[in-house]
Parts: sequence; structure tokens; C-alpha cells
Amino acid sequence: MDAQVKQTDRIGVLEELLNERYSVRAFLPEQVDRATIEHVLTTAQRTASWCNSQPWQVIIASGEAKERFRKAIYAEASKGLGDDYDFIPPREYVGVYLERRRESGFQLYNTLGIARGDRSAYAKQALENYNFFGAPHIAIIHTNEPLGIYGAIDCGAYVSNFMLAAQALGLGTIPQAALARHSGLIRRHFNLPDDRRVVCGISFGYADHAHKVNSYRTSRASVPDTVTFVEE
Repeated sequence: MDAQVKQTDRIGVLEELLNERYSVRAFLPEQVDRATIEHVLTTAQRTASWCNSQPWQVIIASGEAKERFRKAIYAEASKGLGDDYDFIPPREYVGVYLERRRESGFQLYNTLGIARGDRSAYAKQALENYNFFGAPHIAIIHTNEPLGIYGAIDCGAYVSNFMLAAQALGLGTIPQAALARHSGLIRRHFNLPDDRRVVCGISFGYADHAHKVNSYRTSRASVPDTVTFVEE
């Protein structure tokens, strides 16, 4: 009985973190201390990976270094340049995937008071990715080119655990594939070797809970919508 209670308590902690976490789009300017950041990184380092390859490498930019990077990537994005993903992005969203994407987008725009069809406002909001939504820290996740898609899959698991660890320590996060549109700039800016492949960024810090953009939550599909049990 005691073991069952303990197991329930443990899954309860995970459920709480998963239910609390959301993509933060407005941060406070307060810096996160190095010890807390290193605690997140140490925890996320336990992520499982193919053959224990642990292919993720992480750049954490803060302070003036973050600001230099922000200015560089914002300048490129605002000119419509970039679009040089290292990994092929989705070709198209169709069916239920398109429905979910639209729902999420309209939740964001409705919360901010952006009218449907206002493409100028859509574009302006999209550019906030390159301001890191005001976050004081940005993490860039990159992997080794020869590992291909499996290296990227491992990095995806790492990103998830990074965000859960951050949530447990009172931080907010947002994973950003948008930054990977500028992989060439990222490699040049941080002097990365040519065999490094950018997966995504993670802006993080303390969430501005008073900002209206952080007031909505996206929905989740049910288990029957996503799982097929085969028993015979």
C-alpha cells in the first residue's frame, strides 16, 4: 500500500509540472542566477538518447551576449531573410493537425486583440520570437550532422526535460523552432563548426504572469484520439 501511495505521489508531481507548463510569451527582465540555470542543465542531462550518444550541445546566451545575438537575428528576420533550416520543416499542416494549429494561433491572436486576417499584426507578433519575448536568457540546442534525424529526436527529448526542470524551479520557457530558420546566422554568430545542426532555441526566465499573453492555455487531444491499442 505504501509503495502504491509513493508511486501516486511521484506521478502526481510529473502531472502537475506537465499541466502547469505552457509557452511563455512575456518574461520579466530579471536574470536567473547561474546556480539555477546549472540545476536545470544538470537535470536535463539525464535525458535518454540513442546508444547514450547524448548528442545535444547547448549555448546559453545572457546579458550583453544575449542582446548582441538578439539584435543580429532580429535584424535578419525583420528583413525577411534567413529561412535556412538545418532540418526540413513541415511541408504542410492538414486535417486535425491544421485544426490544432489554427486553434492555437487564434487563441494567441484573440488574447492579444488581433483581428482575424490582420496579416500585418500576425507578422509583427511573429517577429517577437526574435526578441525572445523579452526573456533574459536564450538557449540554442544543436546536434551533430552525421547523427541525422535521430540526433534531432534526442534533442527534442532534451528540450522537453529542460522545460520540465525549469518549470520545477519556478521558471518559464518557450521552445522556438522559428530561430532554427536562421541556422546559418546562428553558426556564424557563435562560431559553430559546419557539422553542427541547429534544432531550436529555448527562451527562458521568469514569466510575467500579469501579461495578458500568458493568460490562455492550449488544449490537448484525448488518449483515444492519439493511441491505438492492439491486443489480439
